[in-house]
Amino acid sequence: MDIDWQLVADSFVPILVGGATGTVPLALGSFAIGLVIALGVALLRLSPLKPLRAIGWFYVSVIRGTPLLVQLFFIFYALPALGWVVPPWPSAILAFSLNVGGYAAEIIRAAILSVPQGQWEAGYTVGYSKAQTLQRVILPQAIRVAVPPLSNTFISLVKDTSLASVVLVTELFRVARQIATFSSEFVIVYLEAALIYWLFCLLLAWAQGRIERRLSRYVVR
Repeated sequence: MDIDWQLVADSFVPILVGGATGTVPLALGSFAIGLVIALGVALLRLSPLKPLRAIGWFYVSVIRGTPLLVQLFFIFYALPALGWVVPPWPSAILAFSLNVGGYAAEIIRAAILSVPQGQWEAGYTVGYSKAQTLQRVILPQAIRVAVPPLSNTFISLVKDTSLASVVLVTELFRVARQIATFSSEFVIVYLEAALIYWLFCLLLAWAQGRIERRLSRYVVR
């Protein structure tokens, strides 16, 4: 197969820009909102009240039991039939945030449960309330445990943002698809897109390693 190097040169920058201006902000915004949702759902799952635990379980079950693409289509295409029209970008952010919330909630819940029970008692001993103990004693320790799986969730989210192209969000994959359709060079353009996704993920994996090493300084050995 002859490679059109001029096409490679002309298309690489637009695809990269699509990733920098579309994929990255979409992933960062969705992940940040998703973490807030995940913390709330994790606390519901750990609540001593059975109805609250049931609500948390139901949310996680629905999110993990349905495909992300279906969730995205439901928000963008089905909600307008119910009278709620959500534009492309908010639709994508909402869908990805809810999805991250469902998966990350179980990560955060497991991280909180991994903290020894004695840490709760230590917090109560110094006069902290349950909320203060959670905030000042438990969560700082749980974060160290949660970082690796949460980082993996974020890396997966970066790749999942390619689904946003189906709801007309301009991001890395949609730019690549437009160039490929116009040039009819699908192999070359999609390989470029795959390469850029891979580079993004390598950068995130490097950042994950740095964060893990930094957090490991505070571990008592």
